[in-house]
Amino acid sequence: MTNQEEAEIQISELDLLSSMFPYEEEFIVTDQLAVAELKHYVENESAEMPSSKVQFVLNVKPEISNASMVEFSMACALPFKYPAVLPEITVRSSLLSRSQQIHLNSDLKMYLTQNCSGEPCILCAREWVKDHAAAYIDKELSSSSVTSSTAMQSEDMTFTRLWIYSHHIYNKQKRKNIIDWAKELSLSGFCMPGKPGVVCVEGLQSSCEEFWSRVRRLTWKRILIRHREDVSLEGGGHAEIQKQRKFSTLEEKCFDAHGARGNHMDLGQLYHFLKEKGCADIFEMYFGVEGH
Repeated sequence: MTNQEEAEIQISELDLLSSMFPYEEEFIVTDQLAVAELKHYVENESAEMPSSKVQFVLNVKPEISNASMVEFSMACALPFKYPAVLPEITVRSSLLSRSQQIHLNSDLKMYLTQNCSGEPCILCAREWVKDHAAAYIDKELSSSSVTSSTAMQSEDMTFTRLWIYSHHIYNKQKRKNIIDWAKELSLSGFCMPGKPGVVCVEGLQSSCEEFWSRVRRLTWKRILIRHREDVSLEGGGHAEIQKQRKFSTLEEKCFDAHGARGNHMDLGQLYHFLKEKGCADIFEMYFGVEGH
């Protein structure tokens, strides 16, 4: 199969998914630029290979009687050689422990290897998740799972604040993802789009790590955690978490955008905003100079 044929199959499968799952809560492409590059490659024989993989998320609700609150998220990336090679799929749910998640993803990969090699298989994977994923929530209720549950509880007793730096944040879908994911994971903080891009999220350690895991999977020129703060929570209750927060919610902050593309923020205003929140020292960590 040629690269061109593989690219055409990927476009056809994306079109099928879009028509079957028209709502964003079911199916969302996380990098529209990658899709545009892939379409350009298909339409122009002389075009270069796309620079990034197509990535998207499928949300799946299993068909079981008590599953009204259960939802699984399938984060998918299509390698350039797909469907000659398997897609990269990670299934997650807030109800899965880490070991249950690893077990589920391992079994899904084995199923796809045995049944779908060389064929478009995203719908097969979705059906498998819909039919089987819920059973993994109840697995491992042995002494080993008690240990893992204790480990997770102790992890959840830590309050974390992540300071994320990106070369730039322009893409509207990425900006929407940042706000939506923070809301879903009960994180507060702020996002400053433009060049450079600054994101701060704070909340339970496991939620911050899930947020970072999702964000870093998107396509970026450069993104990294510039600084991290971890605080052990004594009681671990809601009041203790709220006491640690420096931000009440997560919102996008723009500070007098200027520059040819209107994409540079007034860093003086950013510094004063951080100072008001008791985070003035972070400014120097980001930009290497003292704020004023």
